[in-house]
Amino acid sequence: VTRFPPEPSGFLHIGHAKAALLNNYYARAYKGKMILRFDDTNPRKENDEFVQNILKDLETLEIKPDQITYTSDYFEQLTKYCEQLLREGNGYVDKTPVLEMREERDKGIESKYRSQSVDENLRLFEEMKKGSDEGQLCVVRAKMDMQALNKVLRDPAMFRCVSVPHHRTGSTYKAYPLYDFAVPIVDSLEGITHALRSSEYHDRNPLYNWVVDILKLRRPIINDFSRVNFSFVLLSKRKLAFFVEQGLVDGWDDPRFPTVQGIVRRGLTVGALREFILSQGASKALNLMDMDKLWALNKKVIDPAVPRYTAISSEGAVPLLLTNFGDEPTFKTVPRHKDNPAIGKKSLTFSKSIVLEGEDARGLQVNEEVTLQDWGNAIIRKVTKDGEGRVTALEGELHLAGDPKDKNTKKLSWISAGRDEEIPIIIREYDFLITKKKLEEADKFEDFINKDSLWESRSIGEAAIRLLNKGDQLQLMRRGYFICDRAYGGSPDQPMILVQTPDGKARQHSTLSAHVSIAYREAEREKEVKAAKAAAASAAKAATKQ
Repeated sequence: VTRFPPEPSGFLHIGHAKAALLNNYYARAYKGKMILRFDDTNPRKENDEFVQNILKDLETLEIKPDQITYTSDYFEQLTKYCEQLLREGNGYVDKTPVLEMREERDKGIESKYRSQSVDENLRLFEEMKKGSDEGQLCVVRAKMDMQALNKVLRDPAMFRCVSVPHHRTGSTYKAYPLYDFAVPIVDSLEGITHALRSSEYHDRNPLYNWVVDILKLRRPIINDFSRVNFSFVLLSKRKLAFFVEQGLVDGWDDPRFPTVQGIVRRGLTVGALREFILSQGASKALNLMDMDKLWALNKKVIDPAVPRYTAISSEGAVPLLLTNFGDEPTFKTVPRHKDNPAIGKKSLTFSKSIVLEGEDARGLQVNEEVTLQDWGNAIIRKVTKDGEGRVTALEGELHLAGDPKDKNTKKLSWISAGRDEEIPIIIREYDFLITKKKLEEADKFEDFINKDSLWESRSIGEAAIRLLNKGDQLQLMRRGYFICDRAYGGSPDQPMILVQTPDGKARQHSTLSAHVSIAYREAEREKEVKAAKAAAASAAKAATKQ
């Protein structure tokens, strides 16, 4: 019997996903059961919204717990076990101020309250249960070993007062158990046989065992596994909450977030995530991994399974008039994936006026033969440029007798022109939220926030792309993999939104957004140069006056 005990104070992230998938895997492999237990012992951070989203995340991960419980179901029993701890002289109530207590623990100094009587401890605990002024100054501590080299064991806190109403029990309770007290007791009571814990809790394992032993409860078996650590990725719920609260992201499901909803919204498949996590197993080795490995695995899953479409960057797009094609468009049904007919077909429009990528058009010469992808060859007959030498329009003739496999012809992406044929698209591409590979304990994460983590650009897609719905995945030819974040609304002011799905190539962005990013940086540099010149001119003027 295993358990997955998330605190309902945020959405599940990829670290929680590993714990959930491992607990579920071992429960199924040994024909046992897995309990989902909401560890709701901190009313300040928890609410029902997080409970519902955790349930949604587990459904996304295709995990069906055999039983759902809450630590709050056991508050009455936990309170009695705390009283037992005090009555048997294995704990005491401490009124030492927090900072002073922290310093004493660090130096191994016993609290002056450590030796107070059992009766006084029980009296003070009653004050804690009432939430009185005196009770709110108190905390229950386990009487362990203040000289222990493992500082976790230096009389850790077990119960404290919280004056905020609980999302399930309201104001019934004023004193609440801490994680280190509640988890081992509830594990024992619920019949958990194997408690899988990430390696960050390794130093707390002796405390876990002490609690169940001192209260004469059955001891579950603890199994450690390594926690997930990724370069440039924050997994602290407190830090993720900062980004949400400061409006730096869209919410807990922002595609830049390592939450289950965030990475799925960016295009990660559950199959790839499960394979990635289960391939690590319950290894205890700590590694700082790159997200690229996960995305590369995801590419192997989606590449054979997602349809192909064409989209042209709006910025600099160039029209090509095919003078020997009829005035009426023609249509052809083609596979959405040439190597996987099971994905289905799409309608491709052929017309006299088509649109090319500006980057492709830039180097075309008069009388040059080119290949229009999925159509055939054409010969460029006229190139129109503006005063700055930029190509603004092309004319040409279809030459379908030409060899489209000729390696010497340029292969061009295109879409048919016309309002009904050009589907407006906003493309969003994301970078990491922080700029440092691994934050050290002394680092303030606020100092390493990436202020340029979103690239947004506009494109026009082929007509068939209009049928995509939110959550559909696709490949834009020559652009990469994407997931539909918002379906096309039917008009230019309701464009489709596509989010780029990384493919495992480090810091790889599509051609267009690379241009957008470069243009942004160049504009910033130009501003800096102008500012420097203005400052120099001002200084020179001031010097002349003197």
